Amino acid sequence: MKKKQIAIVTGGAGFIGSHMVDLLLKKNFKVIVIDDFSGGHNKNLSQHKKNINLKIKKIDICKIKLNEKIFENCKYIFHFAGIGDIVPSIEKPTDYMNVNVQGTIKILEAARFNKIRKLVYAASASCYGLTKNKVSEKNKIDLQHPYALSKYLGEMSAFHWHRVYNLPINTIRIFNAYGPRVRTTGAYGAVIGVFFKQKIKNMPLTIVGDGKQTRDFVHVTDVARAFYLAATTKISGETFNVGTGKPQSVNFLAKLIGGKKIFLPNRPGEPKNSIADTRKIIKFLKWKPKISFTNGIQQMLININDWEKAPLWTKKTIKGATKTWFKYFK
Repeated sequence: MKKKQIAIVTGGAGFIGSHMVDLLLKKNFKVIVIDDFSGGHNKNLSQHKKNINLKIKKIDICKIKLNEKIFENCKYIFHFAGIGDIVPSIEKPTDYMNVNVQGTIKILEAARFNKIRKLVYAASASCYGLTKNKVSEKNKIDLQHPYALSKYLGEMSAFHWHRVYNLPINTIRIFNAYGPRVRTTGAYGAVIGVFFKQKIKNMPLTIVGDGKQTRDFVHVTDVARAFYLAATTKISGETFNVGTGKPQSVNFLAKLIGGKKIFLPNRPGEPKNSIADTRKIIKFLKWKPKISFTNGIQQMLININDWEKAPLWTKKTIKGATKTWFKYFK
């Protein structure tokens, strides 16, 4: 009987990480999740509770040891662990540097020490800054806030370990991932989760600015598939954009969800448009998104009650949560 391949997913209890776990288990992998559950996502893996091919280890990546037994015979590491949100990164930048940079270096060292076959790092499209047009992997880097800085430094660390230590890595710059289990916690969470909770409570959808700004929304299962291809390819030392190249306006999202709308002051420091140039990943990994935005949102609306316990954001609470934003971005 062929021995199962072993993959580690750091942050595997989180939004994208848990979907990565789903895919790997379907691919007949033995999966080890490393997560400290600080994001409160312990229910994201509940459907695999009795799966003998899944092990969950509660570990802080900043305290991980090189000789941890979990790394033995591991072929792939998918590194999603980290902390998100822009506003908290402005308030507590050292936390972001500790986890997103130093924590990443801990994982890189563990990967090097244990001679893993490939590490795929979850980078962020926030590194492109205030974009207006479609951006390729060659676009200039424009780091607008500590979150973007921390994720980019983590990515550069991965490339440094690749160059100096010959560690096989690829990185993926994720645009606006959405789908089941999309994050709703944090300081003013992801827009789709915010809108869903507001619709459940028959409250108006809070739209920042005029709503004409666009985001490149890409379904989380398509994201997970991109990470799998980036791991299993012979290509190494590359970064890939993951988006659709077909941006959607916030107004269109609100239309799909339905309900009343209110408009809030525009936030400086946010890109007007976010559009991924995906030619590289299409060419080298043969990846293309499979789920359209309309179908993805409609599928989520069927299970809208999954967001019943999400925080309810209002005009007043959003103003309080983004106060720091307006203080530093003008």
